[in-house]
Amino acid sequence: MASAARNSREEPGAVRLDKWLWAARFYKTRSLAAQAIEGGKVELNGARAKRSKLLQVGDQVRVRHGAFEHHLLVRILSEHRGPALEAATLYEETPASRKARELLANQLRMAKVPRFEGKGRPTKKDRRELERLRDSVG
Repeated sequence: MASAARNSREEPGAVRLDKWLWAARFYKTRSLAAQAIEGGKVELNGARAKRSKLLQVGDQVRVRHGAFEHHLLVRILSEHRGPALEAATLYEETPASRKARELLANQLRMAKVPRFEGKGRPTKKDRRELERLRDSVG
């Protein structure tokens, strides 16, 4: 019985999508991976998938993580989360996806950060002027 359990851990034939995303370290927990899948942020082979969908080697996965989008090709199946270097071997990102993410990262880095230009809290005089303005409108 122990050898059967060991073989299922080493090379499973198919793995649930939420387990694989967790093992590949795209999400910190399986529940976060499941929420992302249910929220439509993950697609499998060009179609929206459920979290229990079985993933196989060669499948294409698209993951939207914040402003970034990853287009991945599944290389290895794993149900167990390991070190980051090991997790990076589970998939291969397409060159176009990598280039688009780097371009977006550079654009975000160069973008001007919006800042509040005010002086902080309104003074008593400012507050009274705001109240007069609200009273005259309403």
